[in-house]
Amino acid sequence: MNNDTICAIATPPGQGAIATIRISGGEALPVCDQVLITKENRLPSLQKSQTVSFGRITDRGKTILDEVLTIVFRAPHSYTGEDVVEISCHGSTYIQQEILKLLIENGCRLARPGEFTQRAFLNGKMDLSQAEAVADVIASSSEASHRLAMNQMRGGFSKELEYLRSQLLHFVSLIELELDFGEEEVEFADRSQLIHLADNLQRMIARLAHSFSVGNVLKNGVPVVIVGETNAGKSTLLNLLLNEEKAIVSEIHGTTRDAIEDVVNIQGVTFRFIDTAGIRSTNDEVEKIGINRTFRKIDQASIIIWMIDTTHFNTEIEYIADKIVPRTKNKKLIIVFNKIDKISQEEQQILEDEFLPQVPAERIYLSAKYKKNTERLEKALLKAANLPELTADDLIVSNLRHYEALTKSLYSIERVIDGLKTNLSGDFIAQDIRECMHYLGEITGEITTDEVLENIFGKFCIGK
Repeated sequence: MNNDTICAIATPPGQGAIATIRISGGEALPVCDQVLITKENRLPSLQKSQTVSFGRITDRGKTILDEVLTIVFRAPHSYTGEDVVEISCHGSTYIQQEILKLLIENGCRLARPGEFTQRAFLNGKMDLSQAEAVADVIASSSEASHRLAMNQMRGGFSKELEYLRSQLLHFVSLIELELDFGEEEVEFADRSQLIHLADNLQRMIARLAHSFSVGNVLKNGVPVVIVGETNAGKSTLLNLLLNEEKAIVSEIHGTTRDAIEDVVNIQGVTFRFIDTAGIRSTNDEVEKIGINRTFRKIDQASIIIWMIDTTHFNTEIEYIADKIVPRTKNKKLIIVFNKIDKISQEEQQILEDEFLPQVPAERIYLSAKYKKNTERLEKALLKAANLPELTADDLIVSNLRHYEALTKSLYSIERVIDGLKTNLSGDFIAQDIRECMHYLGEITGEITTDEVLENIFGKFCIGK
């Protein structure tokens, strides 16, 4: 591990009321002694741990740059496990940069993205899954994603993995003891009991792996694609849901040539809406590319909103139905009839009775332009999302790296079960058990590489 003393601005970039600058490392306190003096002329190195002091940042004791508050955290009782000093200064970008400059001149270097959390992991303050959860907490945009990240950061997921690995270690110990005493034909565990234990482990790992489908949605949002013919009001609906002019709205057909995405939080659930190019027969090569991308977005979505202009039915509807309906298998389809302010109740009833009655879909009648009945669409979206009620103690996997490791460990434990049932040699079974332990250890960081760590922490923001 690099023993340099590092510093960075820990608050968002730009000007604000207050900014926080964080310093961590063996020279954190001596460096701060060079640039900071408290009101009582007491150096930071003499300040008690976990206390706050008022002081002044000075340029070699000459020019007063700012009046600040400093908090000292002495090792190992700090976020990184090292000596840490946090300086709260006024939020002027000039002041922030000048303080950083002074710190660097006196022995610090600028921290890399995620380096504070990486040091916390390397110093044993948290495991790798908890470190990754720090980034998830920062990025959480809904109550559900925040709750998942907090549970993981507090170690709920880690405790489950620790239990699984302890059971596997006990398992492999029994198998290897039998191998050591193979000539004496000593049996340390009944095979049926081992199969029972392996089955339990398989169910626990499978439950965690299968929870990724829910966790990924809670973390990244439910993907919802808005499709339909040109000029049906798709972009108007997207702008309405986002409450901003995100997409260009025009009476000219084929205005939207590429997918436009953004997220909206509806009653605590994050939806990722995707406005797409209108579907129609066309000879325009650029528009054809946009339509092909629309079909790809349909395949990637969980919910499809098919938007129809109630004032403009033609042969394109049948063409669009042939393109959309076959792609809705295992997805939720919501048919939205737009511009109902321009049709009568009788015409609306005809649509209800005669339009694709054989297609299982929620049907919503609204006016995107006049914001009529949009609350019904929101209710339909929440129903289609069908997310389970979660408690603070539920263990849900939301990290792709964790899911891939769990999938590999699941495959390994299934080979163990097959080997036990077919009386496979114990050394092969032991190898599969250790492989399962290896993949679980990759999640918590008990087994890792510098390349993996750089990839994980390189995605963090600077100062965290």
